[in-house]
Parts: sequence; C-alpha cells; structure tokens
Amino acid sequence: MNGTAVTPAAPAPGAWEELVTAALLGTERRTPPGVTPGPEAPAALLDAAAVETVRRRAGLRPARAAERPRPAPEDARPPLPAAAARRLAMLLADRPGTGGGGRRGTTPDLMELLPQWLATANARGFAAPPQVLPALLDAARGRTDLRPAALTFAGPRAVWLARLNPDWRFALRATPGGGTALPSPEDTARIQRLWEEGLFAERVALLAAIRAREPAAARELLATSWATERAEDRLMFLDSLRTGLGPDDEPFLEQALADRSRNVRATAAELLSALPDSALAARMAVRAGACVAVDRTRDTPAVVVEAPHECDTGMERDGVVPKPPAGRGERSWWFGQLVEATPLGVWPGRLGGRTPQEIVALPVADDWQSELHAAWCRAAVRQRDAAWARALLGLPAAPEAGGPGAVSLAERAKLLGTLGSAERAEWVAGFIATHGLSEAFQLLGVCAVPWAAPLGRAVVDALNIARDAGSYPWSFSGVMGLAERCLDPSAAGRLDGLLAVPDEGEDASPGAGGYWAEAFQRLVTTLRLRAAMQEELGVVQLPGPSGV
Repeated sequence: MNGTAVTPAAPAPGAWEELVTAALLGTERRTPPGVTPGPEAPAALLDAAAVETVRRRAGLRPARAAERPRPAPEDARPPLPAAAARRLAMLLADRPGTGGGGRRGTTPDLMELLPQWLATANARGFAAPPQVLPALLDAARGRTDLRPAALTFAGPRAVWLARLNPDWRFALRATPGGGTALPSPEDTARIQRLWEEGLFAERVALLAAIRAREPAAARELLATSWATERAEDRLMFLDSLRTGLGPDDEPFLEQALADRSRNVRATAAELLSALPDSALAARMAVRAGACVAVDRTRDTPAVVVEAPHECDTGMERDGVVPKPPAGRGERSWWFGQLVEATPLGVWPGRLGGRTPQEIVALPVADDWQSELHAAWCRAAVRQRDAAWARALLGLPAAPEAGGPGAVSLAERAKLLGTLGSAERAEWVAGFIATHGLSEAFQLLGVCAVPWAAPLGRAVVDALNIARDAGSYPWSFSGVMGLAERCLDPSAAGRLDGLLAVPDEGEDASPGAGGYWAEAFQRLVTTLRLRAAMQEELGVVQLPGPSGV
C-alpha cells in the first residue's frame, strides 16, 4: 500500500461517502480528502478505500451476544417416504426456463406439478423434511398461489424459520398471532387481546379462522370494534362473513347498509341479497317485480321490461350504485342491479308459474334480453342456484355455445361453478365435442382434477382432431398444459398412438407435426410422472375407466 497518499489521522465524518462519490465521478472530477491530484490519484483512492474499510470493520465495539433462538418446534406428523422426499427435492430444484416462447421439448414442467404434489402430501398428512424447508419457503415466496398449501405442509417450523429470515415474513402474516396456536373458543381473553393488539393481517386471519368454526362468535367479535375500524378494514372484515353466511347475520348486515363507506354498503347489500329470506331481498323483489312482466296480448307470450326511471335513496341504501360505468345507460344499470339482487325463487310466481327453463326460453321485447339474462346469470352465481344455472347455460351443443343468458365465457364458467363436479365435467365435454377447444380454456379451469373420463376423452379427441387438421399447434399450448396437470394419470398408456410425427398436409403449419409429437410425448411423460408421484405418496391407483 502507498502510505504517502493516505492521511493516517482519524477520518472526518462522512469520509466513506466522500470516497464512494469520488469513485463514481472519477478522480479527475472529484479528488477525495487526503489524496493528491494527479495520475496517481486512482491508486491512492483505492488505498484510501482499503484503509477506511479496515478502520470500519475494526471499529466495531464488542456487544453482548444475542439470545440464542429457541429450538424449532417438533412436527408430530409422520415423515415423508424416502422416495417422495427425493421427488420433492427434484420439484423444488426445478426452475422455469428463461427462454422465450419456443418449444418446450418433451421434458415435464416440474414446478407446475408442485401444487398437485403438495395437495396430495397434505391430504396424506405427511410432515415436510427439515432440509427442504428453505427451498419450499423460497418457492412460496415467489408464487402466492403456493403459499397456503406450502405453509400447511411446512407446519410450525415455517413460522420458526420466518422469524429468522425477513424474506419469509409472509409465513408470519398468514398465521393468526404470528405463529402462535389459535386460542381455543373458551379462551375469550386471548382472542380479545389478539383482536385488539394484533397486526391487521393477523386480525383478518384470526377472524377468518373463528368464522370457519363458529360463525356467530366471529360476528360478535367484529361487532366489538366495528365502529372504530377504518373503512378499508371494515370492508375486509365484512368480506369474511361470506363463510357460513346465514339468517343470523342479517341484523348486523342491515346495520352495515347505513355505513359511511359506499364500498361497505355495497358489500353488505350483496351479502344480504344472497339470503333469499332477508328483508333486503324482499325489497329488491318488489322493485324488480315492478320492472318485469309477461305480455299475454301478443301471439307468443313475451317478457316485457320497464326499467326504473330513477335511483331513489332507498335503492341507494340497499346497495344500488347510482352512477353507471362509462358506456352504460342509467336505467339499464339500475335495472340489472335490481334483478341481480332479487331471489330467483320469486320469478316463477311472477311469470306465470313457469320453470326456470321455460322462463329463459321466453322472448324478451325491445332488446332487453341480454341485460335481463346477464342479471339472472349473476343472481344464479350469487345464490348458488343450480336449477337456474342449468337453464341459463342451455345445452352444451347449442349454437353460440350455450343458452341465451350465457353472454360470455366468463359467465358460463361461473355458472358451471354452481353445479356438481360430475355434471360440470359432462357439460364441458359436450361443449368441446361440439365447439372444439378454441373457447374451452376458461371452462376447463373450473373442472375438478383429475378430469372425469368423458371430459378427458373429449379433450384428447379435440387435440387429435386439431393435429390431424394441421392446425397451428402453438395456439393449443395452454390446453395441452392443462391436460398435463389435469388428465387422469392412468390415461398415459392409451396415448401411445399419438406419439408419432404425423404427415404434414399442404395446408399444415410448417413444423407442426414435430411440435404435436413433442407435445404428446411430454403429455405422456408428465402423466407417468404424476402416477409415480402418487405412488410414492402412498396413493393407491384404482383400476377403472380412464380419462381417454
């Protein structure tokens, strides 16, 4: 080191910052204190930085040793089988590729299989191996959709680790009381203390947990501090009442209709409208009933609509938003909200004793059909009414992919969510058989996994038809990815006939045959991998009809 270029005296305050500034600007523009300008200045700068670094490190005063962390809590669940533990390490070691939208080849996407693996391991009640917990928490940190299953699998040790690494703080936020056990229902003092003193995320988690096991206790806890909560917090807390919503919640929700926050009032009105016997639902039924009737003077009976001409204070109090969004007329906006909040059970009596299917089949005068049916769709989803959902969905083979009330794929997907898993899969299978896969992605997303046999056959048949037709292959990559995760693993053996490279016709996309062969090979490989994962976790594969 060149000792002549550095002043040995104690540094002035801010000396390190001066050195950093000189390094960024260059010694020709900024000469730090104690360094002689000239050609030797850069080397002298580095010497000065080295001396200052040693001084900073050596200048730390000894302090009392920090308290050692308490030992990690025990996890009483049974350990993973060895093969399953090795598989988990492989899944966590995989990272998504950094390339663009090129071919994926035949290698399975292991990270996309991790949610399924976690769900199965949690269902079997296994404990996570301690050595994989850091990688598991890192994966959950990067993907919020993994967090609930990952934290369940990680168990109490996840919270212990989260207290030692701020990168894993989400584990603390997701656990009531920062990782402490949820107080028992009898321990009202601890519950009240956590409710009054906890962080907001902890309070939300606590309220949700209590609501899941004892709805009335959660509502009463919320009532103790409702008047002093912030508007945005009241909205989040009120949303927790969706779990276990029942008639006993009506008095509290009626009071919330007078809240000073419009969003809180709207949420309270939505929850009340999901209770068909509530006073709000009755008020909405009167208003909507005055707008809709059957005109029997025509040759064919038709529904006629007379939308409201104003939004009065009573409607506003019951959650009707007076100002429409851009591009919507006021009357149609108000009308839709009234119908959406009206119990569907009132319409047969109002419209001549007809069934939901007969009501939906009636023509609607003056171009009000889309507005009326769309509102009925939202009501069927909100009220979980399967009979109305079937009527509005129509037959899957109908033109325009559904009944007249299903005005969008998103609404059809929501309507399907009100049906049982078997009926849902059967409807989507019929839709795909008629309309193909081009519009089926959203609908497939609401179907239970693994797909039922008719749905699995419909998807594979449609992919095979697209391949034989020389269709542009990359447009089906999303459905193929879903098939890798959702087809029954037992279907792998029946897909061998699709692995060969097909002959490419004159109209086929260049290279399409090779892509399809790769895609089907990846599908088969992934299905066999999923079957191996289930076997390693002790899931018995029952013989029976497969998805293909």
